[in-house]
Order: sequence, then structure tokens, then C-alpha cells
Amino acid sequence: MPKITAERQHLIHAVEILPDEVLTELTSFLDYLSYKTQQQQSQESQQNFLLNIAGLGHSGEHNISELDEEILKTEINPLQGWHHQAG
Repeated sequence: MPKITAERQHLIHAVEILPDEVLTELTSFLDYLSYKTQQQQSQESQQNFLLNIAGLGHSGEHNISELDEEILKTEINPLQGWHHQAG
């Protein structure tokens, strides 16, 4: 069984001595904290995703749209479909 930290033990004690009338309010507050934490984690992962893809497309080539047919010829075999040629 995992060791309970002093902070968690203090929190458990604080909840145990609360009157029953405020437990609904405490539950709502804890739900809010859980939601807020999930939203922050979601935003962080979205930001990390954007940072990870920010460098994509920096090949140093200009106007690659003009070369699209040449690029596709090396990647598509008319009979077999997509493949990758080591060049």
C-alpha cells in the first residue's frame, strides 16, 4: 500500500471533521479542481503538439509546389501504389 503523505493525511483529517452539510459543497469544489487540472494538462499537450510540428516543412526548398509532380513520381508506383524510394 502506498505511503500517505503528510499533506494527504492532513486533508483526510480535515474532511473527517467537517459537518455533513458541507460535504456536497466540498464535492463540487473537488470536481472543479479535477476539471481545472484536466484542462491545464490538455492545454499543455496541445501546446506541445503545436511546438513539435512547428518545424515541419522547413526543408529549405522554395516553391516545392512547383515540384509536386516530380516528388509524386518518386513516391507513387502506378501499378503498386505508394512506396518509398531511398534516394
